[in-house]
Amino acid sequence: MNKTITTWLAGLAVLCAIGGVLPASAQDAPKPDTTAAVVTPVEAPATAIVTPAAVSASVAAPAAAPAPVPHKGDTTWMFIATVLVILMTIPGLALFYGGLVRTKNMLSVLMQVFVVFALIIVLWCIYGYSVAFTPGNAVIGGFDRALLNGIWDPAKGAFAYAATFSKGVVIPEFIYVAFQGTFAAITCCLIVGAFAERIKFAALLAFMVLWFTFGYLPVAHMVWFWTGPDAITDAATLATETAKAGWLFQKGALDFAGGTVVHINAAVAGLMGAILIGKRVGYGREAMAPHSLTMTMIGASLLWVGWFGFNAGSALEAGDIAALAFINTLLATACATLSWVFGEWITKGKPSMLGAASGAVAGLVAITPAAGFVGPMGGLVIGLLAGIICLWGVNGLKRLIGADDSLDVFGVHGVGGILGALLTGVFAAPSLGGQGIFDYVANKASADYSIGGQVITQLTAVGTTILWSTVVSFIAYKLVDLVIGLRVPEEEEREGLDITSHGESAYHS
Repeated sequence: MNKTITTWLAGLAVLCAIGGVLPASAQDAPKPDTTAAVVTPVEAPATAIVTPAAVSASVAAPAAAPAPVPHKGDTTWMFIATVLVILMTIPGLALFYGGLVRTKNMLSVLMQVFVVFALIIVLWCIYGYSVAFTPGNAVIGGFDRALLNGIWDPAKGAFAYAATFSKGVVIPEFIYVAFQGTFAAITCCLIVGAFAERIKFAALLAFMVLWFTFGYLPVAHMVWFWTGPDAITDAATLATETAKAGWLFQKGALDFAGGTVVHINAAVAGLMGAILIGKRVGYGREAMAPHSLTMTMIGASLLWVGWFGFNAGSALEAGDIAALAFINTLLATACATLSWVFGEWITKGKPSMLGAASGAVAGLVAITPAAGFVGPMGGLVIGLLAGIICLWGVNGLKRLIGADDSLDVFGVHGVGGILGALLTGVFAAPSLGGQGIFDYVANKASADYSIGGQVITQLTAVGTTILWSTVVSFIAYKLVDLVIGLRVPEEEEREGLDITSHGESAYHS
């Protein structure tokens, strides 16, 4: 089995390497004015006192362009979007996962998601944001914003702003920090589902610190970091600013809200954990049916609602692209729900609530990288394909891999993320109703778009993410196993983690 997985990953690594050297049309152009994360600190001006001398000077010389000021509508939308992403994690993801495990492990899953979320938010504010979203090199940022230093300048009495995807449009940097922090947190929480019901709580927390630091942050920097559009005026400044961006951003990879950074990244880490920790006691011999599909349905519904903040919020503005991401998130998810349900109905004879909930999540995952780049009909196709292909992912592919991925993290988030990332390259084409690539020199959409070239670029991003997460995850699991031990003893696993790990029960008779 390990040989099979190794061969599979090696093949993807080779594809990644090939993609890195093949030319792709329009890659030298910057990304469209919507993708998932961009930050350039822009200091807010201190309050100015206008004097007669200042007025005279303004008459003698042309007035300088006023510093950009956040629009309250954009800022309000980012507050709402951030709260929605928190909602989709706690309680959304927690209830979705919790309903899928056995009764004796319900509380443990809720605890794992809740505490991991809190842990990552703290680490994000201490150093994560700075490492992911400040200049450094093509792989990692620096520590200029460690402890969120520099966002408020007491000497000047000024806050810093974060650039968006439109020239001259900014948002308060603090809300950008919070928004991106929720992305980091839910990514780590997604991993929990792959090895649910058998991991030590201390081992989980230790692994998350390592993987967040060396797995999530570099990938987020490589895919999403750039300095913003405001400094781009001609070909020379375009080249200068692009050279400061993350490696995959420079390549031209499109990831609107986290197909690579969030879903593929987390899914690979989860799959590695499922393999290295081993199968649950009794797996394949004992019934391990979900204990509460009611909770799972509630969790899936909260995920769907919260995902509008996840995807539409990634536009960073309350405008047309946010609306496009919103309708795509609505439509693709509905399509994936239907395609999974009907696919299951045809193959198994009955449609299930578990299938409907899983199909919805598959659609949400697949549309994430494409949400602000593709037209609604592209979103429809992505959703329909996601339902069917992820259904295969949690059945056929899972049997081929042979790992006990408890809650099908790889089958849904890995397969759906890969599918969505690759199809983004197809349906972002203007000829298919997509947004194409935005040219910040000409300040309009570029006339050049190569579907084949962009798909190769997308494949490069997918392969890089898989390879990076595999290596980091493997090392992190091995280190934690050496120091703490990954798995609870068999007798504790049989009794259930609610009592043995936390001394509590989710339910009392």
